[in-house]
Amino acid sequence: MEIIFLVATALLLMFSALAIFDGFYLHLVKYRLYKHPESKLEHLMHLVRAVLFPCILTFLYLRTDITSFWIGTAFVALDILALGIDAYTEGDSRVFMGGLPRWEYILHLFVNGFHFAGVAVYFVAKLRILPESVQIITNFDGIYWYSIFTFVVQQMLPGAVLMALLHIIVANRVTVRYWDVLLAKFASFSVSKNRA
Repeated sequence: MEIIFLVATALLLMFSALAIFDGFYLHLVKYRLYKHPESKLEHLMHLVRAVLFPCILTFLYLRTDITSFWIGTAFVALDILALGIDAYTEGDSRVFMGGLPRWEYILHLFVNGFHFAGVAVYFVAKLRILPESVQIITNFDGIYWYSIFTFVVQQMLPGAVLMALLHIIVANRVTVRYWDVLLAKFASFSVSKNRA
């Protein structure tokens, strides 16, 4: 059981590192997908997934009761659906930049591969398949790597909520102006610093 939570922790950390680069830097800073009409559905799916992620962290990973497990599993199913719609729309969505770059396509494979592999590994720990039933494990006391795993999830939760809020902000015509002003100030600061 220790190795399962070690692997789940590693997968979650790898997913998070790549997701910050892809979901924050590429989508919201560099390409600003929310500004392009052809990217509207793709950005909506990013918003849905950004909102679902803290829900998955909370209900699937942090809460241990059976009801929360099924709620978390439902959030994972919705996440898979949103991913499918996102992937389907990416070709048309990225016309403004000449299509989705091959390297970003590969990045998406790794980001989502780590994410869903982590979920699958967690399911291996959580479920006991018996000949007559499926048992859901609700207690991992005494498993060292489970405590590390939950610690990592707890540290990720505020950042995940912040990313969800940021996706909501840039999806709104009123609040997106604040984000654009912040990006413009950061860009002018970077330019002036480079000149000095």
